[in-house]
Amino acid sequence: MTQRISLTRYLIEKQRGSQDAGGQGTIPPQLRLLLEVVARACKSISLAVTKGALGGVLGAAESENVQGEIQKKLDIIANEVLIEANEWGGHLAAMASEEMEGIYTVPNRYPQGEYLLMFDPLDGSSNIDVNVSIGTIFSVLVKDPEGPTVSEQDFLQAGHRQVAAGYCIYGPQTTLVLTVGDGVAMFTLDREQGSFVLTQENVRVPEDTQEFAVNMSNMRHWAAPVKRYIDECLEGKDGPRGKDFNMRWIASMVADVHRILTRGGIFMYPWDKREPGKPGKLRLMYEANPMGWLIEQAGGAASTGTERILDIQPTQLHQRVSVVLGSKNEVERVMRYHAEHQG
Repeated sequence: MTQRISLTRYLIEKQRGSQDAGGQGTIPPQLRLLLEVVARACKSISLAVTKGALGGVLGAAESENVQGEIQKKLDIIANEVLIEANEWGGHLAAMASEEMEGIYTVPNRYPQGEYLLMFDPLDGSSNIDVNVSIGTIFSVLVKDPEGPTVSEQDFLQAGHRQVAAGYCIYGPQTTLVLTVGDGVAMFTLDREQGSFVLTQENVRVPEDTQEFAVNMSNMRHWAAPVKRYIDECLEGKDGPRGKDFNMRWIASMVADVHRILTRGGIFMYPWDKREPGKPGKLRLMYEANPMGWLIEQAGGAASTGTERILDIQPTQLHQRVSVVLGSKNEVERVMRYHAEHQG
């Protein structure tokens, strides 16, 4: 029988790395402990999601988040679970969430660590009540050690400075997808044992694809390069691409990205002219950066259409961005169409 590797064992082995040969390992002990706490929080959220109507967690809450969006009950529950699980362990200096206006500094009664945790506690929450896959997205940064106190400015780091990122998808299985900068691994929750078990290592996104994910109802609002790309996909074998494409759209970034990591594809949530002053819909810090890094670590690409997402220098905690990510050759084609249009 193949030996099962738990998330804890996987992270401990990453921590040890090549220490026997005098190396420092892939991740420090405090980062390992932090990721274990995040995973435990995701198990609690998974349980709440699974109970659904039986747990009284469906439907909207009587509140809005900082984005002006009506919050679901599970949005609030998931946010509270992540804060309460992570505030006392001594690994973090502060947290930031898509559901909160400002940062959450670790209270003085607890020790402060060197890491910063950002999360979208429940991505795709419009799908909660219809029982479609949703998930938690998270990203870890290192706080500037020179700063005497932690502030919002500490979070404003480009995506390539992440030290860990991942998501947990709550679907037919609960799956944790993680990178610490040396590839992507997937872990499936064994509910009987109560632990995440490694089920796939070295996840790779095929460089080519015949599948795209985009909200077609917004087509009339897109910029010309995006419309050109999708028009060519829709023309199929009779068009310039010479092959047929399938479209998939779940309206849950976690679910759409998970499909791409599993079998390839391209995901697009581009700028559109409905709100021309906004560079995009998705959040750079809570969605685009962690998902972009996961895709890149799996051999794919992540772009705004004109620049690499992980190179963007954030200026705001809730900054929005256009997102094109997935199979490398398709993302590069979209970027080329943008460059030709601008030229």
